[in-house]
Amino acid sequence: MTAHETQAQIREPATAPFPQDFRWGAATSAYQIEGAVAEDGRGRSIWDTFCDTPGAVLGGDTAAEAVDHYHRYREDVALMAGLGLNAYRFSLSWPRIQPSGTGPADQRGLDFYRRLVDELLEAGIEPWITLYHWDLPQALEDKGGWPERDTALRFAEFAALAHGALGDRVSNWMTINEPWCAAYLGYASGEHAPGRREPAAALEAAHHLLLGHGLAVEAMRGQRSGARIGPAVNLYAVSPAADTPEDLDAARRIDGLQNRFFLDALLLGRYPDDLLEDLAPFGFADCVRDGDMRVVGVRNDLLGINYYTRHTVSGRPGDATQAVSSPFSTVSPWVGSEHVRFVGQGKPVTGMGWEVDPDGLLEVLARLHREYPAVPLYITENGAGYDDVLDADDAVRDDERIAYLDAHLRVCARAIDAGIPLRGYFTWSLMDNFEWAWGYSKRFGLVYVDYATQRRIPKASARWYARTIRRGGLPD
Repeated sequence: MTAHETQAQIREPATAPFPQDFRWGAATSAYQIEGAVAEDGRGRSIWDTFCDTPGAVLGGDTAAEAVDHYHRYREDVALMAGLGLNAYRFSLSWPRIQPSGTGPADQRGLDFYRRLVDELLEAGIEPWITLYHWDLPQALEDKGGWPERDTALRFAEFAALAHGALGDRVSNWMTINEPWCAAYLGYASGEHAPGRREPAAALEAAHHLLLGHGLAVEAMRGQRSGARIGPAVNLYAVSPAADTPEDLDAARRIDGLQNRFFLDALLLGRYPDDLLEDLAPFGFADCVRDGDMRVVGVRNDLLGINYYTRHTVSGRPGDATQAVSSPFSTVSPWVGSEHVRFVGQGKPVTGMGWEVDPDGLLEVLARLHREYPAVPLYITENGAGYDDVLDADDAVRDDERIAYLDAHLRVCARAIDAGIPLRGYFTWSLMDNFEWAWGYSKRFGLVYVDYATQRRIPKASARWYARTIRRGGLPD
């Protein structure tokens, strides 16, 4: 069955209802919201160092304060409760818990997350923890970072510390978030921390991130039963710009690096043969040791899917039109496929320059259902950055974001109606925050943050999402 045939069978239900036990959530990450980077013993992360690098972040912005969630978490949980969220996905700051990336936990760091979890549970909100959302302790990067195998071992130790402290109250755990970004933007193009441009090292980082995932799952399951654990990967529908040999090969390559590299390893316990051939000049196979793929392919209890847009690609010469991941991008992150161009389809775009393509999410979900072993699926990130403005009435009327979320949730309803095991949806993001190399120039939140005062103001999309949650679905 082809992807197009699968989609043809997935019809939009009349009222777009969702299951009674569906998780309605929002997501954040520690580095983007917490601030307090030098408080209570927190160590430095690679993003602290990156932000201190001239020209690395737009406007010279840093996350030293971010949106001050470290001190305002009670206010933020109250916001979540007001929206009716029944789940909240957040990440732990590794250097807040293990300042040097090794050794015993700093109890002050764990105590912050204990308080946050308690506040969530008291509000009736299920905590979903992500262990790694890109804030590697700088001390581990000084020893080589993710290209070094030892970092995967240290990550498993960190996972055991966190799970040992919080696993009695937290049942849902994501190990790694978007390993493609951490590996290729961090070590190939240098757009993200640690800002290295070493293609072979990026491939080693990608493998060791996956190895770290498997080792973490084993360590956590060795402590107590009952936890539901899995990774969160950023997936894209990938299309050739034209039906030419060059464009078809470009789509194969980008689909391999973006999607199949991670899905085949995590769900099938192997890397794609064609991709291994593409990457042979970089010596990738040398870092994969006997037994690694058994660990990488450990059973997952769930799979998180982060989806934003589609990749349309060409292998022919011409101009690239799709926005990049950083305002300072000059080097391709696509190791071995640097010649591939990303082109637009002429669809509306978000403030990030990403085309709005909800059908791509349906293709991703249908492909997972068709080609891989069954595993409960969750949309762990989906959202849109726009240039939101607080108007004279102290309101943010973000109709474009509402349309984006509505379209993607209707796709989710169609997928569920077709029997795809989609169990929850976490929009990105709960509130405006530090958007990595873009600093504070891009806003993804349901809640507007006035960075000068740290005042939180729910946008029109927040009220729309709250109504959707109360309704348990979307209107006709």
